[in-house]
Amino acid sequence: QVQLVESGGGLVQAGGSLRLSCAASGRTFSSYGMGWFRQAPGKEREFVAAIRWSGGTSYSDSVKGRFTISRDNAKNTVNLQMNSLKPEDTAVYHCAAAVSPYGPVSYAPTDWGSWGQGTQVTVSS
Repeated sequence: QVQLVESGGGLVQAGGSLRLSCAASGRTFSSYGMGWFRQAPGKEREFVAAIRWSGGTSYSDSVKGRFTISRDNAKNTVNLQMNSLKPEDTAVYHCAAAVSPYGPVSYAPTDWGSWGQGTQVTVSS
């Protein structure tokens, strides 16, 4: 089992930027895909971005071109750079780790094995 701790959330005006980080511990980090999901009040948890063990990335259509996911295997961290933020980006952002090493990443929250507690991102208009 891997432990995940997110940081970097906060309050920002529309058009601004934030950088989220997720620190992982408990197993070999570099072999696993990592992802970011978000959940707004009254809504289901939704996929935001993922990065495979190989470095390949995927994004939801709603954040493509604005958000960038990256990983630092030496520091066991995965980051989410969020630019041009919109009020509809307001949510609790969760980091997730894949179940199996060297596997594909999924858009479905139920396919991910470990979750962080989340960090709040609020974008004011």
